[in-house]
Amino acid sequence: MFQSRKDIVYVILAGIFITNAVVAELIGGKLIDVGPAVMSIGILPWPVVFVTTDLINEYFGEKGVRKLSIITACLIAYTFIVLFFAMKIPSSGISTVSTLQFNAVFGQSQLIIVGSITAFLISQLIDVSIFHFFKRKTGNKMIWLRSTGSTVISQLFDSFIVLGIAFWLPGIMDTKTFLLSAMTGYSVKLAIAVLMTPMIYVGHNLIDKYIAKDGK
Repeated sequence: MFQSRKDIVYVILAGIFITNAVVAELIGGKLIDVGPAVMSIGILPWPVVFVTTDLINEYFGEKGVRKLSIITACLIAYTFIVLFFAMKIPSSGISTVSTLQFNAVFGQSQLIIVGSITAFLISQLIDVSIFHFFKRKTGNKMIWLRSTGSTVISQLFDSFIVLGIAFWLPGIMDTKTFLLSAMTGYSVKLAIAVLMTPMIYVGHNLIDKYIAKDGK
């Protein structure tokens, strides 16, 4: 099934990528206070998505990221469908989670999922384009530039699109809160992405050593 160690690396990275993307959608309905602004807790898994996106970009190119992004978007949509039907089925009288409680949590997740699929596809396409623009300019040097540079721009779009669809359009947030929250979320994701840049180099080192064994 797997013809090389590189195939195994792709499957592992894809699994990590998809898992964190789907988890982010499910927990995204919870808002937390960050200073004077609010932020979706769904941001927490995204730094892992940043790292895996950059590693997939490095080793499998634009096609590898684009295909995985489409697959992930389809799986997020599948999650949306499952939640839709799960919300329609009433809870048992002995269930510790009532229908109202379940729908309150996952009903919000549905709005997050609609916004996230749109934001996810747009931001991933922007990310991969910018990543490979910098890679063509710098070759195999300056990994930090293409990793952080692509994140800086792509996540700006992601932050505003997902909050706009999930919270601003339904009237959950007013315009001022939306703008402040989007900028706060973007700033947090950007700060985490910068802090996690060393993980890109660690990942490179581990993958290079693992793949090199194919030639032995």
